[in-house]
Amino acid sequence: MTATSPTRAPEGVRKDFPADLSASIAVFLIAMPLSLGIALATGAPLQAGLVAAAVGGIVAGRLGGAPLQVSGPAAGLTVVTAELIQRYGWRTTCAITVLAGVCQLGLAALRTARSALMVSPAIVHGMLAGIGVTIALAQLHIVLGGTPQSSAVANVLGLPAQLADLHPVALGVSALTLVVLLGWPRLPGRAGRALRKLPAPLAAVAAATAFAALAGLSLPRVDLPSWRSHALPEMPEGPVLGLIAAVLTITLVGSVESLLSAVATDKLIASERGTDNRPPRADLNRELRGQGAANIVSGALGGLPITGVAVRSVANVKSGAASRKSSMMHGFWVLLAAFLLVPLLDLIPLATLAALVMAVGVQMVSITHLRSVTRHREALVYGTTIVAVVLGGVLEGVAVGIAVAVALALHRLARTRITLERTADGVHRVRARGQLTFLAVPRLSRVLNQIPHDAHAVVELDGSFMDHAAYETIQDWQQSHLAHGGTLEVTGRSGQAARINGADPAAADRTGSPHGADGADGAERAGGGHGAERGHDTRHGEGGHQADRSRRGQHRGTHQCCRPWTPWQNHCDHRATSTRTATSTAATTAAAAAAAAATDGENGSGDGGSPDVSLAPRRRGAGQLASGISAFQRDTAPHVRDELARLAREGQQPSQLFITCADSRLVTSMITASGPGDLFTVRNVGNLVPLPGAESTDDSVAAAIEYAVDVLKVDSITVCGHSGCGAMQALLSSAPGVAMTPLRRWLRHGLPSLERMGSRHHAWARISGRLPADAVEQLCLTNVVQQLEHLRAHESVARRLAEGTLELHGMYFHVGEAQAYLLSEGEDFFDCRVFDTVGQHA
Repeated sequence: MTATSPTRAPEGVRKDFPADLSASIAVFLIAMPLSLGIALATGAPLQAGLVAAAVGGIVAGRLGGAPLQVSGPAAGLTVVTAELIQRYGWRTTCAITVLAGVCQLGLAALRTARSALMVSPAIVHGMLAGIGVTIALAQLHIVLGGTPQSSAVANVLGLPAQLADLHPVALGVSALTLVVLLGWPRLPGRAGRALRKLPAPLAAVAAATAFAALAGLSLPRVDLPSWRSHALPEMPEGPVLGLIAAVLTITLVGSVESLLSAVATDKLIASERGTDNRPPRADLNRELRGQGAANIVSGALGGLPITGVAVRSVANVKSGAASRKSSMMHGFWVLLAAFLLVPLLDLIPLATLAALVMAVGVQMVSITHLRSVTRHREALVYGTTIVAVVLGGVLEGVAVGIAVAVALALHRLARTRITLERTADGVHRVRARGQLTFLAVPRLSRVLNQIPHDAHAVVELDGSFMDHAAYETIQDWQQSHLAHGGTLEVTGRSGQAARINGADPAAADRTGSPHGADGADGAERAGGGHGAERGHDTRHGEGGHQADRSRRGQHRGTHQCCRPWTPWQNHCDHRATSTRTATSTAATTAAAAAAAAATDGENGSGDGGSPDVSLAPRRRGAGQLASGISAFQRDTAPHVRDELARLAREGQQPSQLFITCADSRLVTSMITASGPGDLFTVRNVGNLVPLPGAESTDDSVAAAIEYAVDVLKVDSITVCGHSGCGAMQALLSSAPGVAMTPLRRWLRHGLPSLERMGSRHHAWARISGRLPADAVEQLCLTNVVQQLEHLRAHESVARRLAEGTLELHGMYFHVGEAQAYLLSEGEDFFDCRVFDTVGQHA
């Protein structure tokens, strides 16, 4: 996510100045009370919060890679900083901040910024929630009129005594602060709209301060000492390992929080503004470099550690900031206030700042995050991280969270479900779901040995990995079962059965196919049906077809990378058509005497023993089609004939309507592992669903929807988009005033998707774990969401949805990655519609 700052003309800079000025004032009004409150919560000198706010705005704002992100002291580092101050003292903590900044510069030089985003979101959100709980518990004591303890556990244990010794004055001022803070955004009417332009934190602090001053209340207040006595860093003193751990903790937490805030700010800008009014996207390595420089300066001047702050960044964007000058000016305002507004700042009650920071801590425990991690089955990681951070500290909590995440991933990797069932016709079916490792060997062996020696068995392997121990277990049992007169079929992902068969030539000689064709090869050649998608190896106790294999091997040629589509040879040979044609002709001539019939079928030559070179170009047309049909009739038809005959008798009963693009790279049966009768498929350019009654509407799509929903009674409808969609590229590059063609008239149904992508009133769409690669991918994702909205406008769909008998799903297939993504329910923390990866055990 690199950004190149465009050269701005002086007129543009002058035009942006009013917006940047107003935004800087709004951010300044938020930053002042929060900076003082965070300094109070850490136990640092109160000036340290102002120093960090000024340096974060000026230095990080100027050097950082996220133009509209605002940096300063943040709640995420409060607990860490408080622990360091208690252990090493304030001046050593300043030196640790400087060293953390140096580490951030080193990480930026190594271009590792994006690696910080690889940490599981459950761990990051758990860490922030744990920090929020710790902050809230500590500040609660100040709200009640007491003093916080040294740890979260001590704060919990000390609450009964604190409640027994309440200070009504401090409690009343804190309560007033919280009431104004929470109620300010909800002020009604025209007057409320005008008042809401003042930030809620500033309004809360101002109201509580004015009340305390006018009422003449006696309670602890802010006391900013003279800048002449301001403490600067000293050489670190203490255990070397402890100091290294402290530096790494500040580096880790500050970097991750800054980078996540930068990404969140990018998303907010994209949702709020059009493409012509956006600053460049964040350069994460530059942002990390700016954060490092800011921490060096802040620590050297006696300030708190600095990180990107989401609350201030959101305020900056929503206030209309146009460039990084807004963040820099906010830093100057903080600097001026620190020198000129000291008498006013000294009137603020400490209980007011404590209530403000406590509210921030509570908000860090986000219900949205909890729902997200629960939906992704990572609640255990999230909860464990929170508990570990509260009980042990930030670094320890993150380490525990990573350990639990790794253990959970290994558990899911090693978890295998093996079942055995006996069907009505006497077939024993073994199903192995998951990865087959040595951990699953005892269960696998026990289940296989329950099958009688003379029975017909079907072993279904549904996993992408099998280690040597599991392989040998299946191989040994297979040989024993066949030796005792049993029959066997092994099905699974394409290619697994071939590996099992090929490992033992003796066993291969004994195996055969009851259909007269080798099952593994036939299935790999098949383009449709369940056997084709999953691989199908049929074994029989008697006879073999080694000669048949040899003969068919000549038909297949040497292209093995894209079976079962080898007969077309459009996926492995990327040479020019003339070269391919010449090679095909030469191969035909060489093989004519030995295998004329085979050569005819593969290369599209003329009949008889002598090839007709003039017919070689037919391979790109009728010859290709005939060759593919021949392969189907020979290898696939015997395996699917019974199933197709059943469907012919009973009629189609698909479970799903699948609407996707006409792009030739999308093979629906392949990416969904579906077979005959499973999907009722509609394909068109751009996977578009015209709105009912739309201008130049196409009734063919509406007719298919009505037929699928009302006649076939499908259970769900899926709209599937894909990467590199030519229709979306055409929409992005379309120019007004161009003559209408049939294609352009059809693409008008995609204009709502283009409008949705540029609208600030709709949620963004993205892939889980990353931002869209470019505008085309963004539109491809947005188009899926928009076409689902179009589906809901169809009467038959709306009726079934209201009845609760129909589901709608969004899907995105990345062609280059061969990865499918499903649209998750709802929106994430940043109001984005998220496409999640579909794992092997979904």
